[in-house]
Amino acid sequence: MTKTASIPLIEKEYISNLKFPGSEVLQDKTSIDERIMTLHRATSLGNLDKHKVTIVFEDESGIKKVRTTIWAMTDRKILLKAGRSIPINRIHTVEIN
Repeated sequence: MTKTASIPLIEKEYISNLKFPGSEVLQDKTSIDERIMTLHRATSLGNLDKHKVTIVFEDESGIKKVRTTIWAMTDRKILLKAGRSIPINRIHTVEIN
């Protein structure tokens, strides 16, 4: 994984235009478990404080990042404002700033 500074930042409104493959981007169970724990924490912060996080994810064309609030989480995706979502299996990291 590259440093997040070199990853293009997109606006959350653009997420609904992206296509996401079904494959998992992380390689080991520990990383997957850590991602879930961080997503739960980020979701709580989003609901309590409207706290924004930086999500590094991968669509069919490559790695991108978005700075937004996570409103909810299902077992398969995170939900953002205005019905936008990102599949959990396509998320590399969540940075709580």
